[in-house]
Amino acid sequence: MLSILDRAPDFKAAAVRGRGERTEVALADHAGRWLVIFFYPKDFTLVCPTEITELSKRRRELADLGADVVAISTDDVETHGRWIAEKLGEVAFPLAADPDRRIARAYGALLEREGIAARATFLVDPAGVVRYAAVHDLAVGRSVSEILRVLEALRTGEKAPAEWTPGTPTLGR
Repeated sequence: MLSILDRAPDFKAAAVRGRGERTEVALADHAGRWLVIFFYPKDFTLVCPTEITELSKRRRELADLGADVVAISTDDVETHGRWIAEKLGEVAFPLAADPDRRIARAYGALLEREGIAARATFLVDPAGVVRYAAVHDLAVGRSVSEILRVLEALRTGEKAPAEWTPGTPTLGR
């Protein structure tokens, strides 16, 4: 898997957003901003829509911290569009398609045997460096609150103790 302090691998992919509008996303689109890269296994599953919906509801909090979001799975763009229309409803960030598994493989997020992306999260800083990487079991959804907490800690530029929360003292540099 990609390690922290590595440069984020470049990517460009077809995507859908909003109510299913087609778009294209690329790492370069987010230069100078924090980026949450949110790999998920598959559309039309039980756990994934809970994560996508929660992340979409909390998109404003991430934006207020100067962060963009791109969600990526190995499904194709047509499947993403159907998922939005039939299950998710409006999504506040792009769902990128990675059917050739190139992006998931570059990030070390591909479960080769299963042929799907792991439930992996990467926080990329404004300079394009990976500052956080986490992988969860396929059966366990991620905590958007934890992603926000880590992002806020990283943005301080200081050391943050275990269980640090925004507004409490850091450990300094």
